[in-house]
Amino acid sequence: MKYKDLLLTLAALCTVVAAAAKPVSVKSPDSRTVLSFEGFKYSVTVDGRQVLQPSAMSMTLQDGTVFGGAARLQKTSRRSVDQVLHPAVYKRSTVRDNYNEATLSYKDFDLVFRVYNEGVAYRFVGKVAGGYKVSAEQVEYVFSPADQAFVTYSNSRGETYEEQTVNSYEDVYVHAPLGEWDAAKIATLPLVVESQGYKVAITEADLWSYPGLYLTNKDKDGTLQGYFPAYPDLVVQGGHNNLQGMVKSRKDYLAECRGRTEFPWRVMQIAREDTELAQSDMVYKLARPAADADWSWVRPGKVAWDWWNAWNLYGVDFEAGINNQTYKYYIDFAASKGIEYVILDEGWAVNLQADLMQVVPEIDIEELVSYAGSKGVGLILWAGYWAVARDMENVFLHYSRMGIKGFKIDFMNRDDAQMVDFYEAAAAMGAKYKMLIDFHGAYKPTGLNRTYPNVINFEAVHGLEQMKWQKWDRQVVFDVTVPYIRMLAGPMDYTQGAMRNATRKNYRPVNSEPMSLGTRCRQLAEYMVFDAPLTMLCDSPSNYLRESECTDFIASVPTVWDETKVLNGVISQYITVARRSGDDWYVGSMTDWDERDLMLSLGFLPAGTFRMEIFKDGPNAHRAARDFARQTLTVTASDKVAIHMAPGGGWAARITKL
Repeated sequence: MKYKDLLLTLAALCTVVAAAAKPVSVKSPDSRTVLSFEGFKYSVTVDGRQVLQPSAMSMTLQDGTVFGGAARLQKTSRRSVDQVLHPAVYKRSTVRDNYNEATLSYKDFDLVFRVYNEGVAYRFVGKVAGGYKVSAEQVEYVFSPADQAFVTYSNSRGETYEEQTVNSYEDVYVHAPLGEWDAAKIATLPLVVESQGYKVAITEADLWSYPGLYLTNKDKDGTLQGYFPAYPDLVVQGGHNNLQGMVKSRKDYLAECRGRTEFPWRVMQIAREDTELAQSDMVYKLARPAADADWSWVRPGKVAWDWWNAWNLYGVDFEAGINNQTYKYYIDFAASKGIEYVILDEGWAVNLQADLMQVVPEIDIEELVSYAGSKGVGLILWAGYWAVARDMENVFLHYSRMGIKGFKIDFMNRDDAQMVDFYEAAAAMGAKYKMLIDFHGAYKPTGLNRTYPNVINFEAVHGLEQMKWQKWDRQVVFDVTVPYIRMLAGPMDYTQGAMRNATRKNYRPVNSEPMSLGTRCRQLAEYMVFDAPLTMLCDSPSNYLRESECTDFIASVPTVWDETKVLNGVISQYITVARRSGDDWYVGSMTDWDERDLMLSLGFLPAGTFRMEIFKDGPNAHRAARDFARQTLTVTASDKVAIHMAPGGGWAARITKL
């Protein structure tokens, strides 16, 4: 080699090394948030304050290839995006998607950073030819042990981290310093850390063929580290009524991949005000778009639900239960109130068989479908995971031809890569046969509802069903915590609407005739505060028909919206949400166990004069939680309205243009 060529080669090598070592930064469109990356660690500052300390990331393949470490940067490309999304089914009809992005390209992978005004996200993109397996991923979030956090741990009773990944995401929030984290437990996402005066919500988005992320804090030092369930090796039928897949052994890797693979986004939403979390769109924006197809057949709505109220009817001339007479009564009730659906929950299929073609003799589904159709009501069927997975195509084909509108699929209780694939398969099958999907016993949403708008709801919440059996008076605090944290991941099937309401002192769990904690107006407010395109009316039709004012109000509330505004609130204390559908506005406010007075500005209204129908806690709601008062006002955008809520109380309003 000539001397001149040698110098050029050395210079080129030096350029590559320098490029690999050179820090990279990405700013948000408003320049207030800065993500800095160097040496496969990233940090985040907001308004000059470091909310995330340098935190490592990498992925390791089974053949020893590492995405990270000593990998040499080949090039960096940047882009800025400012576009408007038009969701098919969502809490607002338009979503602004505005971010700056940097893609760092390496030989075997890309590392993509995306920075919004409201937060940051990164993902790995594998570029390895052929098939490969991911054996480990390093996820790290470095905070101070003194930083406070709102954390939900796995609700599994398992002792090991692996055992705890078999769970239904239905635990409650613990608010404590990271230094007091229970090191024996893994935390589910989303969770929120209070850092440098900001609220930092951590979750993930666009999860495909890869296990869900959990976080640990083994050393209680404020360094949160990722944990993932390994790919199942042996899965056997078992669990609740033989409807679950029980993992008996696991492989030594997390996921199987092929060619170009986009791994999940690691998401941090950073809020200056608590209310910013409760109206987040980050997970939705980071999910892959739906296919360019006609989704107009996806019909959101409310559901008359049987299971929570234990099929209890009264004042009828037949014995209520899992039979056609009972369901015809539910259908008649739904039709009379303009409720779109009735669900047949657990019990319509023969127990322990995990075979959705075996229907109990008391139920004639074809007759019910015909009867419901004549009343303008659709039917949805509950189905256990194993029964769906074992014969998915035939099940969807059979019941779609019959006229069933969707499935509520339950008891998955896992989010390893195999189970994540099941979610996609069920969503795609539902889309193929034009059927809605409501996932229960589910992991948190990661954007599947954007990709498949027929995936209309997810549970993954300590919802009202817990009141059937749990003596726990913190549910009202949970109710004003979950909109800021769990709900930022996506819609949630909380199953509200109780007409038997109890104060803190009077509440007790009753499985067959359950009650809610807090006031009647709190139950009404939940229809505005909680996101749920498919929303349950959990109580008995008999109870609703005795409470016509409240029932008619609930029945009038839409389940998808043109606008959503979180007007005020503090995590775990209170929240007020206003939502618009067409020209009508609906407002819901809820408090914790503190009696609370708020002043509501109506500045969100357009010009004009409006009729405001108000449901508020009655003067004795602190003694008899069912007490409420109804009031009608004439208002304009310049008005302010006083809100008073009893302990565990709520306030609800419908505003229509005159």
